[in-house]
Amino acid sequence: MNAGSTQAAIAAIWRRQVPQTRERLGLLRKAADHLAETRTMEPDLRAQALDIAHKLAGSLGMFGYFDATDHARAIELELHHTGLPQPERLEQHVTALEASLQQALN
Repeated sequence: MNAGSTQAAIAAIWRRQVPQTRERLGLLRKAADHLAETRTMEPDLRAQALDIAHKLAGSLGMFGYFDATDHARAIELELHHTGLPQPERLEQHVTALEASLQQALN
């Protein structure tokens, strides 16, 4: 497989991942918004958001979205620590992740 066909294959895989990635970003947004509004986070929502952030941190770099990987990792770390995440910090990371993927998801 040459470099061109490898890039084409990766691009095709990414196109198939776009809807799922949008859904995952939506759940991270929901978690950040909920935390900002209520200053609480249900364990199930936190677990889902942590899982999604982990998956995104592990996969986005494969598609060349290294900034997005860094933001997803920051969300993962924020959710992984014991205690309630800082709402403003989680909001910043989710917004940065959304912005870093905006063009790729259109």
